[in-house]
Amino acid sequence: MLHINSTQRFSSRVGDYARCRPSYPTEIIEILRQECGLTSDSVIADVASGTGIFTRLLLENGNRVYGVEPNEAMRKAGEEYLANYPAFTSIEGTAESTTLPNASVDLVTAAQAAHWFDREKALEEFHRILTPGGYLALIGNDRRKDAAAFDREYEQLLENFGTDYEDVKRRDNASMQFFGAVPHQTRMLRNFQDFDYVSLEGRLLSSSYTPQAGHPSHGPMLVKLQGIFEHHQKSGLVRMEYDTKLYFGRLSTG
Repeated sequence: MLHINSTQRFSSRVGDYARCRPSYPTEIIEILRQECGLTSDSVIADVASGTGIFTRLLLENGNRVYGVEPNEAMRKAGEEYLANYPAFTSIEGTAESTTLPNASVDLVTAAQAAHWFDREKALEEFHRILTPGGYLALIGNDRRKDAAAFDREYEQLLENFGTDYEDVKRRDNASMQFFGAVPHQTRMLRNFQDFDYVSLEGRLLSSSYTPQAGHPSHGPMLVKLQGIFEHHQKSGLVRMEYDTKLYFGRLSTG
């Protein structure tokens, strides 16, 4: 089962992940202010915080943030990335067992991660650590697979060479169902990245389902990627587009 090894899937990809994964639109913070009562005084648990990409937006809002991350390599990368933020505390824990005290946070966030959680156990844990009236917010950058010819060819490359890409795509849909019957809202924002070839290769290799060096498909995959880049680049860059999806709802009613 994928879930068994989910916390270790990115251990060998941390460098590419930190350098080449997209950030998130800053408009998310404003939505959380307006809809979830976020203030600079709110205490937040950013679950599966990884290398700290989304965590940084919360810290820049002035929040105290507990970054809960089970993967040691990812956690250490996040600690280095966020070392200049005194309001950041790194926690070794999982969505199902954060180790945080009862009713200790006002908001739980999870960026690009909910599809790896054991939904029932994670929801139980989030209820436990949230203060009365506390919210859960799930964020994900969903690559626009049909936005342009480049995006379609990149998607075809993943389908041809991905080791378990179809399984991961099925898991991605879990974010949409995570709240279940819990009332929640959805917002969608546009996002993008511009890549030169080196950073595009890093973006590809940051994905847990792409073959790494030593795998027989690794070399042919990169040859194909180079061809796609050369065909679509303009002034040495290609653009990858995303729909950033934000799901949020009040979990703890007190």
